[in-house]
Amino acid sequence: MAKTILITGGTGTIGRRLTQRLLEQGFRVSLLSRSAAKKDNPNVTVYQWDVEKGHIDPQAILTADHIIHLAGTGIADERWTDARKQQIIESRTQSTHLLASALRSGKHHVKSFVSSSAIGYYGGDTGDRPLTESSEGGSDFLAQVVRAWERSVDEIAGLGIRTVKLRTGIVLTMEGGALPKLVQPVRLGAGAPLGSGQQYMSWIHIDDLCRMYLQAVIDDHWQGIYNAVADKPVTNETFTRLIIELLDKPHFLPRVPAFAIRLLFGEMAIVVLGGNYVLNKRIREETGFEYLFPDLIAALRDLLN
Repeated sequence: MAKTILITGGTGTIGRRLTQRLLEQGFRVSLLSRSAAKKDNPNVTVYQWDVEKGHIDPQAILTADHIIHLAGTGIADERWTDARKQQIIESRTQSTHLLASALRSGKHHVKSFVSSSAIGYYGGDTGDRPLTESSEGGSDFLAQVVRAWERSVDEIAGLGIRTVKLRTGIVLTMEGGALPKLVQPVRLGAGAPLGSGQQYMSWIHIDDLCRMYLQAVIDDHWQGIYNAVADKPVTNETFTRLIIELLDKPHFLPRVPAFAIRLLFGEMAIVVLGGNYVLNKRIREETGFEYLFPDLIAALRDLLN
């Protein structure tokens, strides 16, 4: 019988793509949603949960063989007010606490729990210092979010369930996230590096990320924290230049000044102006995972075409 994978955050950009890939591989997929009536795919079972009210349909847990946890308010969707910061943290930690409570109190046969995490763990801007899974965490807001997030996932590990945390970099897809925002001005002939342009972007193609989630689910050797990024981070300037070349657009304009970005986004500007040089050390040395898009040119060519 096909295994059932329960996904939280399944209606987001990554969740939709992952659902599609899992169905293609013969898995059954179920989602947790605020509305059980909301169903975009007839092949997917939708169960209701309400994190704020502490409610989850027990059938969701009872029928699951594995859980992939993607739920969380978007980091860069709105300016970081104090209330928004609290919402960003609680959307991740409270949803995980609810899942842990359901797993603790009810019957289940869940074999693995694979959670999204983020390279923001190391801090919003760490320059060109190479970072591996064993590197120290940062102290800014992004690092605080990820630290609290990963700590909540430890509750699941404490139940004896094999737990994996994928510290994800910039996910490349034209369906959402950073790439469409970077491509649009280039298409209009106004492509330019942001700030200094020297901030590193540690990236991964969405299809490689989905395959990583799948391998983390089915391979019992996966355990703990992995940097979910491709092999070679590039600077924002290099990233912009490659998009311009692939789209055959005019040479980019002078850099967008950092002060203008800070004026527009406030503290959240670190998401754009900061960077991290993150290495996929454990993925490469321990898992045998093979990338479809190990280099940026191939990834961009696939997505832009």
